[in-house]
Amino acid sequence: MSSTERLAGPAPTSLVLIGHPVSHSLSPRFQQAALDAAGKPVRYTARDVPPHAVPETLRSLRASGGAGNVTVPHKEAVARECAVLTPVAHRAGAVNTFGVDARGVLVGHNTDVEGAQQAIRAVMLGNAPTSALVLGAGGSAAAVLLALEALGVTRIDVSARSRDRAEALIQRLALTHIARTVGEPRCDADTGIVINTTPLGLHADDPAPLALPSLSSTCAVLDLVYRPGETAWVREARARGHRAEDGLRMLVAQGAAAYAWWFGEAADVTAMWRVLEPRSPVATPS
Repeated sequence: MSSTERLAGPAPTSLVLIGHPVSHSLSPRFQQAALDAAGKPVRYTARDVPPHAVPETLRSLRASGGAGNVTVPHKEAVARECAVLTPVAHRAGAVNTFGVDARGVLVGHNTDVEGAQQAIRAVMLGNAPTSALVLGAGGSAAAVLLALEALGVTRIDVSARSRDRAEALIQRLALTHIARTVGEPRCDADTGIVINTTPLGLHADDPAPLALPSLSSTCAVLDLVYRPGETAWVREARARGHRAEDGLRMLVAQGAAAYAWWFGEAADVTAMWRVLEPRSPVATPS
């Protein structure tokens, strides 16, 4: 099932974002804007769900016919709770979008892969890198790896706190032909893009995911973390002349893909971006 297909069931009458934490998320703001623009009497809310409460929360949402999105740290846990996974969610082992089908079955989907592809293309000015460095080995990293594969990247280095976890992720995704684990993150002269999939940068006092002086001048930077004013890492990268973006474009793109999956129609992306102003896509140096 591709992200252009619709969930095989009734359109949801309520939508919720579950995560821990969720107070920083912009998803309720731009998803509600799209719903309002379409005249849909549906409310999109955020719910902070601690890890132990994920199964019961999903049971309650399934019983009420609710649907929604999933953010950190629950994407892999929700994948385990869904009775049915779409092919992309099954391969990623992570769910960021879910709904209830006509049988009342909880279905998990993943639109992060599509969102990551759009963000990578944008920061690469429409081109696909031949090699990449990915920081992290969680659910978001899985989506990024699959996006890089779809874009034709021929070499991916993966660096994570647990090298064993990174190796297991590569094995599970069947990407050993193009991906490998590395210890300390490093960029070669031909590394086209470095992508941070860890939470580093969510808080102002977080250390940088990677020291920027180690990057070649042509390497692009994509940080899946987003925050008001962008992350310090993105700001520094752009100041050094790198093409750089935070995770906002990916967030909106995956949200629009989720909307299409729930309702079988395109979201009003202009309305989504309008409520995020001045956080519209930034111009990056060529």
